[in-house]
Amino acid sequence: MISCSQIRRAVARLTLALGAALLLAAAPTPNGAARADAVVAPAPPAPTSQTLEDILRRQAGDRAAVERRRAANPPLDLPPPMGMRAPLGTLGGASDADVWRALRFGTAEVTVSTRRPVDRVLVQDGGMRWLAARNGPLREYGLWAMGGMLALLAVFYLLRGPIRIEGGRSGVKVRRFAGVERFAHWLLASSFIVLALTGLMVTYGRPALIPLMGKEAFAALAAAGKWAHNNVAWAFMAGLVMVFVMWVGQNLPNRHDLKWLAMGGGFFGGGHPPSRKFNAGQKLIFWSVVVLGASLAVSGLSLLFPFELPLFAATFAHINDLAALAGFDAGLPTQLAPHEEMQLASIWHAIVALGLTTIILAHIYIGTIGMEGGFEAMGSGEVDRNWAAEHHNLWLAELEAQGKAPAPSAPAGQG
Repeated sequence: MISCSQIRRAVARLTLALGAALLLAAAPTPNGAARADAVVAPAPPAPTSQTLEDILRRQAGDRAAVERRRAANPPLDLPPPMGMRAPLGTLGGASDADVWRALRFGTAEVTVSTRRPVDRVLVQDGGMRWLAARNGPLREYGLWAMGGMLALLAVFYLLRGPIRIEGGRSGVKVRRFAGVERFAHWLLASSFIVLALTGLMVTYGRPALIPLMGKEAFAALAAAGKWAHNNVAWAFMAGLVMVFVMWVGQNLPNRHDLKWLAMGGGFFGGGHPPSRKFNAGQKLIFWSVVVLGASLAVSGLSLLFPFELPLFAATFAHINDLAALAGFDAGLPTQLAPHEEMQLASIWHAIVALGLTTIILAHIYIGTIGMEGGFEAMGSGEVDRNWAAEHHNLWLAELEAQGKAPAPSAPAGQG
């Protein structure tokens, strides 16, 4: 049974609790406003759902679509953001110039989940220098080189005309190139033409083709060109190896090359200089294709397998060592970020490609309209005997000594 004293104690405790609650309710808040007068702001309304069509209309500049979106989602009346120095403030902490500088130049300690060095590069402004060089001097000088070569060939053709067989055609054929040699040549030549055209499209396509065919058509053409460029490159490398193995022994310099160069190859009159199977001009073409083609292949592999085949840091180190032996400091960087390696590979690949394309234009001219009987060497593999006697007399003499060349036909009226 509850006693009277227990009832009195319970009533006293209840009275104290009610009094304390009333005092807390009447106490002012730190900002001076009474807690009893505080109004809880309603939750902001959920934004009206939008469709893909709405987004596309706004991106296309449809002002009505923009206004409808604004009307459906009026700006919220939110309190001002906390200051920058407030904990977890809206604007975050103050920027640290040293941190951003370290990120820009790749010296910051960055940890990424992939643990690949290339993924640690968060900021790399070298891409702007690469873009400026690619869209500026590279395009400009490349056009000057190729255009200048075409202009020189046109002037030479107008002044000199095609180089004729002075003795006329004899009607006797001499075997010049075997089938496997012609296959290797045309494999190399056809793949290079595809690579040159698609490479020029990559370099000059945006300013030259987009105004003519539009962005969508150019995008499809560029995608097909990129696929062709990446895959035809393997045929080019195979043809390059075949040509080198078959012809390197016959393209080594000899004393006859000096006389051929001194006489200008006989292109400007004055007779034909002596020559073996390949003259000095053809040897220059051969070594240009081999050296520049090998450089294209190596830099192309670096681009085909990004960040896997860095080339330039080690190359610069060797150049610095050679310069030091010569007594001067080249000062080339030997520590390059992965992205810098790719940018240098891209620029070098384009420079070498434009240079080789310029040289090949002259080779195509001589092998087609520039010299009578020249195309037959790689067409049927057989050349006229008079052509061989005029342009490669030492080679023809070797064939005759080996019994591999037919005798000249007798003049008309003789038996």
